[in-house]
Amino acid sequence: MSMRSHYCGLVTEALMGQTVSLCGWVNRRRDHGGVIFVDVRDREGYVQVVCDPDRADMFKTAEGLRNEFCIQIKGLVRARPEGTTNDGLKSGKIEILCHELTVLNPSVTPPFLLDDDNLSETTRLTHRVLDLRRPYMQNNLMLRYKVAMETRKFLDEHGFIDIETPMLTKSTPEGARDYLVPSRVHDGHFFALPQSPQLFKQLLMVAGYDRYYQITKCFRDEDLRADRQPEFTQIDIETSFLGEQEIRDMFQEMIKQIFSKVLNIDLGNFPVMAYSEAMYRFGSDKPDLRVKLEFTELTDIMGDVDFKVFSIPATTPGGRVVALRVPGGSEISRGEIDGYTEFVKIYGAKGLAWIKVNEVAKGRDGLQSPIVKNLHDAAIAEILKRTNAQDGDILFFGADKAKVVNDGIGALRLKIGHSEFAKKSGLFENRWAPTVGGRLPHVRVRRRITALHRCAPSFYRAQRRSRRLDGHSSREVHCQRL
Repeated sequence: MSMRSHYCGLVTEALMGQTVSLCGWVNRRRDHGGVIFVDVRDREGYVQVVCDPDRADMFKTAEGLRNEFCIQIKGLVRARPEGTTNDGLKSGKIEILCHELTVLNPSVTPPFLLDDDNLSETTRLTHRVLDLRRPYMQNNLMLRYKVAMETRKFLDEHGFIDIETPMLTKSTPEGARDYLVPSRVHDGHFFALPQSPQLFKQLLMVAGYDRYYQITKCFRDEDLRADRQPEFTQIDIETSFLGEQEIRDMFQEMIKQIFSKVLNIDLGNFPVMAYSEAMYRFGSDKPDLRVKLEFTELTDIMGDVDFKVFSIPATTPGGRVVALRVPGGSEISRGEIDGYTEFVKIYGAKGLAWIKVNEVAKGRDGLQSPIVKNLHDAAIAEILKRTNAQDGDILFFGADKAKVVNDGIGALRLKIGHSEFAKKSGLFENRWAPTVGGRLPHVRVRRRITALHRCAPSFYRAQRRSRRLDGHSSREVHCQRL
């Protein structure tokens, strides 16, 4: 018999009555007064091994087992006694009656339990091997592998060619700084690590390769942020002779197929939203549609109010005034409102106006806010009408340059939408909610046309049309942060 016949986590009732050989690590050892139970773990999961004293040599070895010992066992697959099954495991209905037990490698006492979810990053990185044994980490890496495989299968079926491009390149002007590698052969000269395969894939298109992809490393020397790191993996794709709608259809189907086959999730059809609509309703070109909060446009009715905070942006070109209605938000405390005020200041806002709606029927008298006295009756009536405010709601207001309002109130929308209050109030749906951005506007910056690069969903991080000197046209799609 080979050293291992099956993975631990894949032994099921289908193997009942068969003798199997397993290798793995001791996750737990439990001595129940004469019978020893050992949970053995490998990359596929766990299996319970029973060691009884009828086989003296084997049992003596089992008595010396400790966590993280690497062992080999041979034994008989049998059903667990009634009432001891574990529906959370593939192997939860069976156990292995151990016949032979070999310690392949003993272990010192590990510095932490592998099922401890409260480990600091320092501890995890110090003991990286143990960290990578944890089911959480192994599941992440297996998920990444499955996504990459399904991506390759899809692209291969659609005629894309996987082509590697060089890692040691000449520095080119891009969005971040390059990492430089000194050359031993050419004294005083350096190679640059690529920020992306941009130039190489364009060469491939002009050369007629037509459909290219690569799951590749990219390097950018920039400050760390939530979605930025020095080294990352990018699904990089470029194709020729396809229209915008054809590209959308193809790669939406790719994402849907990956989710279906890897996670068994049906994403359905992706809603398409124009950039202007996304900014108008959510203040973001990648809106989180799980959050059931939207902007209400008030710019056109705030030009003649006495409240300068509203009237000045409303009458200034490029200004904007919006409201964000939070149903049931009147229970939000003044301390929380002050916290939200400091939060929007991060995005350039000077403050955060608000109105609590106690009784809509009473009009002005049913509202609670220090700004109500500065708004005339017509403006108040229109605010309540447009926002469809109900008793118990709170309205937050943003008034400034459009970008400041979009960034600040857009961020506030997400902060409230992901809060415990929103989840218990039904303002957040725990589901996959993809959306596709429409054609992006172009903004003129320093005499050069620059495309905005944030259409949603995240796999559409950039879509640009590249025109070559020889008239060739191709399109590219970046699927970053795999």
